[in-house]
Amino acid sequence: MRKLLVANRGEIAVRVIRAARELGIGTVAVYSEADQDALHVKLADERVLIGPPAASRSYLNMDVIVTAAVDLGADAVHPGYGFLSERAEFAEKVAAARLTFVGPSAETIRLMGDKARARSAAEAAGVPTVPGSNGPVDGLAEALAEAEQAGYPVAVKAAAGGGGRGIRVVADAAELTEALPVARAEAQAAFGSGLVYIERFVPNARHIEVQVFGDGQNFVHLGERECSMQRRRQKVIEEAGAPGLPEDVRTAMTEAAVALAKVSGYSGAGTVEFLYDPARGEFYFIEMNTRIQVEHPVTEMVTGRDLVREQLTVASGAPLSFAQSDVEFRGHAIEVRLNAENPDFGFMPSPGAITSMRMPGGPFVRVDSGFGPGSEVSPFYDSLLAKIVVWADSRPAAVARMARTLDEVEIEGVVTTAGFLRRVTDVAEFREGRYHTTFLEDWIAGGAGK
Repeated sequence: MRKLLVANRGEIAVRVIRAARELGIGTVAVYSEADQDALHVKLADERVLIGPPAASRSYLNMDVIVTAAVDLGADAVHPGYGFLSERAEFAEKVAAARLTFVGPSAETIRLMGDKARARSAAEAAGVPTVPGSNGPVDGLAEALAEAEQAGYPVAVKAAAGGGGRGIRVVADAAELTEALPVARAEAQAAFGSGLVYIERFVPNARHIEVQVFGDGQNFVHLGERECSMQRRRQKVIEEAGAPGLPEDVRTAMTEAAVALAKVSGYSGAGTVEFLYDPARGEFYFIEMNTRIQVEHPVTEMVTGRDLVREQLTVASGAPLSFAQSDVEFRGHAIEVRLNAENPDFGFMPSPGAITSMRMPGGPFVRVDSGFGPGSEVSPFYDSLLAKIVVWADSRPAAVARMARTLDEVEIEGVVTTAGFLRRVTDVAEFREGRYHTTFLEDWIAGGAGK
């Protein structure tokens, strides 16, 4: 790999450019008209304008990006996260242009992007999946039978739904009998399809994911991350590792993730996401993300492994630089996502020019950002300003360090979530690691987030 085009923007583009530079690889930044003065554009060796601010006409324009890579003599493309990172068609176009796609094959991306096929692959690898029907239920009798087998409470889910919509939770057979026709009618009205399926509902569920890496022949895990602190199904705070996770569950979960990577012949960085049921001590496969994750820094902090560097070397054809026995875990890491949003007004985005920006420092503090003083926060893209990551030798020390770093954040020109995140670090449930996927929304709804 001699020259890498980074098909992204913001902090992840900066992260990839820095890793490439350390390997002696030339870099090309792509940018829209809204990003001409962005940090990733300034850091790259070369840069190319790919279109107007709207992502659909710039960062999502596959043909323009691939053409730019070819014209500038790049031999590889890194998709980052979001945008085109999990589009199999993009991976195919990159390969068709005789360029290296930094990530798994298009077929693997397509496999894991199909819910039904991904579930089948997980089952073939012996990975537990959420108990329930293997597709839409035909009628009440089948729904009752599936619910009995899955175990109450169950969720009646619209087959065409998504993003948390089209779900009804029922506690017993009587409630299911009453809810099924209503759920079908609602699904038909909302999604144009009345098909529903049955799935066990996990109260107080935790969202835990496992970082895996493969080179097509060798497959390893780099531990788990706790991602249960969410708002509207978007992660807000992530940790490595997961607080209070029983060791036998941790072992089974990481082994399951590696088994799935093996079944798919995985190459590159991937993340296997699980739903964990603390009451039953069971975990279930949700999905596999076939790209680098926003929250990869917490894993880097506890393992000492540079995941983006490893992505680049594996994509270049080298085998994994480490075996499972080489992966050691030290201490605890926490990441917060600092957004340009106003928590007092429903987390409304706060675009504008950053007039001043002071970010935290000190031992074991890392800030990944694509912004600085004078930067423009565009209304066209995600509101992520920075990821603040801390490490300490214990979780309580890491929580204290994160609280201190958030106290140091000073940004003017746009409204940020720094104060909100600082208040979260004082909440007993967070400090004690006793939270779940709906905890934060309940806390905000109760007025405690202000």
